[in-house]
Amino acid sequence: MKRLRIWLSGLSLVQQFISVGFFVILFFVLFSFTLLSRNVDNFVNRQMFVYLKSSQNEYFMYSDTYPDTVDNNVSHYIYDRATGSFVSNVPEDVFAALNTLELQEISDTTYGIAGKGKTMKIYALRPYKEGSLLLVSVISDAYRRSFEATLSEGVINVTLLVVLFLFSFMIIWVLTLLRPLNQIKHYVDKIRSGEKNPELNIQRADEIGEVAEALVDMQAELQEQKQIRDEMIQNISHDLKTPIATIKSYSESIKDGVYPYGTLEKSVDVIIEHADRLEKKVYSLITFNKLGYLDDTAPEGNTLPMVQVIHKAIVACKVLRSDIEIETDLQNVRFHGEEDPWRIVVENLLDNALRYAKSVVRIKLRSGRLEVFNDGEQLDQAYLQRIFTPYEKGNKGNFGLGLSIVKRVCETYGYGVTGGNTNDGVVFRIISLKKEKN
Repeated sequence: MKRLRIWLSGLSLVQQFISVGFFVILFFVLFSFTLLSRNVDNFVNRQMFVYLKSSQNEYFMYSDTYPDTVDNNVSHYIYDRATGSFVSNVPEDVFAALNTLELQEISDTTYGIAGKGKTMKIYALRPYKEGSLLLVSVISDAYRRSFEATLSEGVINVTLLVVLFLFSFMIIWVLTLLRPLNQIKHYVDKIRSGEKNPELNIQRADEIGEVAEALVDMQAELQEQKQIRDEMIQNISHDLKTPIATIKSYSESIKDGVYPYGTLEKSVDVIIEHADRLEKKVYSLITFNKLGYLDDTAPEGNTLPMVQVIHKAIVACKVLRSDIEIETDLQNVRFHGEEDPWRIVVENLLDNALRYAKSVVRIKLRSGRLEVFNDGEQLDQAYLQRIFTPYEKGNKGNFGLGLSIVKRVCETYGYGVTGGNTNDGVVFRIISLKKEKN
């Protein structure tokens, strides 16, 4: 069976269908003819009995004498049970077959088969008139064989026509499958060769149509990811270009004894500021890449005290904008996960809030829920739809890895994150996707 499976797997779909179809049809034909032979014999015998009965009825109605034969298909003989012999002449093969019967004991109409092989005869016995006479009727072998051959030929022809029709229908059906499959293959080849905007139009509601639709969606997603990647490279290049150029130009000026910012100390401070910016951007890229392989290895249940994580994040981020007030409303609840990833989440949300806030940032912590609000300008609805997309450029020109990192960590630990506008600002919410147990 394994070899057959391996052999079939090396064939094309059409070849597989023809091979399997051939074996199925062969099995069907052999099985059918095995049953057909037996059933045809039984059916023919029943029809011969019916024919004998009809012939005997005609004999009783229209024959006043004792003819040996009424027609060419049935032979009638008169047997005298009193003398134990036939009144009329009986052929040897018929006599040999009927000699095995107890004709003297027949008292009612009897049908049966006598003899075997070439001497087999289909007979009907019936008391004739009054007295000891018995009408013995025997069907002609030639008629029986002709009837059986005609019936078998008809059944075989019908069977072959049905099989041919089904096979033709299956071939047409397979061809209807091959066409969309070939279209899908050519579509994949076009994608592999880098052709721009390849088209695949398969109007089917079955699994092939679903596969085609999934491929089209996948291609659209790949194109979108390619566009995002290209934009990411442009954004990263642009964001890294400025601090690198500043650091290089200021360093060269200081080397030449020129202080671009008036004094050596102020010029070095500018270099340090841009180096910090560069370090932060590189750190974000490294963190984003690292969290792409983040697995949930934290202990089961909610074991991480989020109040401590939030306080550490506030201490780290407060220096970014000391003019912004950070208000907290924290309950002593625990989240599922490890401290470092969750601290990165809170720091990124705080960094984002402080960047856009006008005067206040509010942090609210409840069971299975964390909210970070800022009173900055509301976000455009189109931007809200893709705000967690990697490398999405924000309102102030930053390439938005922070919120992508937030989403990755939340999804890893079984939380969802959303962003939206309020009447007086913008709020980001982290909500547990399962029942919390503190």
